[in-house]
Amino acid sequence: MGGRTDPLHGHPVHGAGLGLRRAFAAAAAEQPPAEVDFWEIAPENWIGVGGRWGRLLRGLTERFPFVCHGLSLSIGSPAPLDLDFVRKIKDFLDEHRIRAYTEHLSFCSDDGHLYDLMPIPFTDEAVAHVVRRIRHVQDILERRIALENVSYYAAPGQRLSELEFIDAVLREADCDLLLDVNNIHVNSINHGYDANAFLDGLPGERVLYGHIAGHDEEAPDLRVDTHGADVIEPVWGLLERAYRRFGVFPTLLERDFNIPPLEQLTQEVRRISALQAEHRPRNANARRGRLAYA
Repeated sequence: MGGRTDPLHGHPVHGAGLGLRRAFAAAAAEQPPAEVDFWEIAPENWIGVGGRWGRLLRGLTERFPFVCHGLSLSIGSPAPLDLDFVRKIKDFLDEHRIRAYTEHLSFCSDDGHLYDLMPIPFTDEAVAHVVRRIRHVQDILERRIALENVSYYAAPGQRLSELEFIDAVLREADCDLLLDVNNIHVNSINHGYDANAFLDGLPGERVLYGHIAGHDEEAPDLRVDTHGADVIEPVWGLLERAYRRFGVFPTLLERDFNIPPLEQLTQEVRRISALQAEHRPRNANARRGRLAYA
């Protein structure tokens, strides 16, 4: 089964990344920003795409490291896995030499698509159900996957804490974690827990890479994970804490709505790089430039 490829950090990519969106994809292809070390795409948005957009993507994946963050796997759904879809994902990952495939620890379908990320009940039965599905997906893909800690707004039927649920799934499925620090902040406000304590309780050895993003403040006790605003200072502080606790890991900026010009986005990407440089051991900083990432 495929694993991590970075010989220094144990990660498939390195540095600071950006989610590729069609709003600026042409500009990124024409003049790739030096600040971006790797790109992320949702495979559902690109599978089977030809013509101009297909050529553009091929040109980028041939030149730069890419990871995929899926939207439709629905790993926690009560409905059967869509195995044809999983096989299409594998073909896409292989075709474009994608470094890693990640998804959400949630579900988005039952008999049909729900068009939202729904929370999986935090129960032992749900852990067993999700673990079986993850193992099946990993067998088909012939590679490990990573699951993202998601934002959620209700916890129906909860028997385990969120931390207990995440840890059990990752451990029993033997998969990795896509650490979204913004989701920790959002959930800590919405559910009234300490974001720092939650971060400290995560299995840092399983972090494949990280996400950082902005969100909307709907009320003093309600945050909505929109990826439609700049990253706020408490979230930057949480990322810095994660680097201190777990070591520096690849981190990517997500922006899905109210997308500013690429030059503005790269300012936040540059801030990720600055935090990484601040917390990276000096000897690793010196070696980074001499490594080749195939």
